[in-house]
Amino acid sequence: MMNAVITSATINCNSLSPSWTCGDNSPSKLLLGEISAALSRRRTVKVSCGKSSPDDYHSTLKSLNSRGRFPRKSLGQHYMLNSDINDQLASAADVKEGDFVLEIGPGTGSLTNVLINLGATVLAIEKDPHMVDLVSERFAGSDKFKVLQEDFVKCHIRSHMLSILETRRLSHPDSALAKVVSNLPFNISTDVVKLLLPMGDIFSKVVLLLQDEAALRLVEPALRTSEYRPINILINFYSEPEYNFRVPRENFFPQPKVDAAVVTFKLKHPRDYPDVSSTKNFFSLVNSAFNGKRKMLRKSLQHISSSPDIEKALGVAGLPATSRPEELTLDDFVKLHNVIARE
Repeated sequence: MMNAVITSATINCNSLSPSWTCGDNSPSKLLLGEISAALSRRRTVKVSCGKSSPDDYHSTLKSLNSRGRFPRKSLGQHYMLNSDINDQLASAADVKEGDFVLEIGPGTGSLTNVLINLGATVLAIEKDPHMVDLVSERFAGSDKFKVLQEDFVKCHIRSHMLSILETRRLSHPDSALAKVVSNLPFNISTDVVKLLLPMGDIFSKVVLLLQDEAALRLVEPALRTSEYRPINILINFYSEPEYNFRVPRENFFPQPKVDAAVVTFKLKHPRDYPDVSSTKNFFSLVNSAFNGKRKMLRKSLQHISSSPDIEKALGVAGLPATSRPEELTLDDFVKLHNVIARE
């Protein structure tokens, strides 16, 4: 792919739509001033880009201002100002004509616009009622868009998706699994990952824009480090994760304190999950092991079996009797669980 140079830009009040009033004390003036200041601080950054989207940062900012809205910190709202990043998110998921895509937190609809233009049908889940009204109005003329006002981490997304996919398959018997593409509110990233990855019977790919540090912890943790946690076992149990690229913080409004990154989770179908006798019991063992992270497994798993029995199971699984949880890979935990389950 070729490289594009994204530079700082200025906004001319005279060129804006009537909704962008520039009176000295108006909320629009305050928002516009903050936006201009943010953009003027942006350093030139290089991003790899494909086909450019007609939806640029001007439309995102106009949408925010059209209802006098300010991004809400409590909802983790940071809006993308670089349309090339939205193009790359869609490209990472290989979104094409006829795909069904779930988007979490569509905001002003800049990424939604890219997905629909590629021929996808989009179901958006948005908690903020003001943003629900905005995207509902923006895509009112499209039959490829539906938005639900719900808190994603509390909604019954599996029920929603099964109902939708069942209806789609009546008219499109060969329709593929759905995909997830989202510029995710940072404050719910871990919860979203835990909810989505076990849905390999519904989704084929989950492509998320996350905090860069969180992305690295989720995708590239090292054994024997404090960053290695139960969620890393969960991620590799249900998916094949890939860190795609970093997104500098200057591409967002308001500008967050950290950079972001795009991560792709290629979901495994349930038939391809590691062979364990009980998924529920497997993750119970993993969580118990990490609850005593500094302890040897023969100590932290004593509520499951006696210390001598745990030592014996470790030996049968080919692991040292002194093993600690941060030293075990996914395969190691699978072997240990199956040995204990047989006893």
